[in-house]
Amino acid sequence: MTTPFTLTFDCAAPGALAAFWCEALGYVPAAPPAGFDSWEQWLIRFEVPEDEWDDGAAIEDPGGAGPRISFLKVPEPKTAKNRIHLDVQVGGGRATPWEERWPKVRAKADRLIAAGATEQAVFDLEGRPDHVVLLDPEGNELCVV
Repeated sequence: MTTPFTLTFDCAAPGALAAFWCEALGYVPAAPPAGFDSWEQWLIRFEVPEDEWDDGAAIEDPGGAGPRISFLKVPEPKTAKNRIHLDVQVGGGRATPWEERWPKVRAKADRLIAAGATEQAVFDLEGRPDHVVLLDPEGNELCVV
């Protein structure tokens, strides 16, 4: 039996970062807990002060297969390279012909750059571009492969 888990990003702007990762992964904003019609209703019920309502956000796989991802507001900025990162797998893997795979990788990287990412590097394999390393809007590394 597996143990359920949530990936959590510490960040400065939870709502904005959640929106970026929805674009990156095809996720959607997380539904409010059972018994509540909205997150606002939940926040009011548990007497969360209004000035803390944007202190967190969560997204989920609309198909239910991927893990939930949460975003929590913290006061300190990111200061070092991530020890873990997400690979956004759009190319089909290296068994897919390069001529088919690379345009998918480049197109997704370009969409994420338009959504606020920064391109950090393009890595080559056998003399051709293979994958793109990006930084999300708060500087977290991710690869488009």
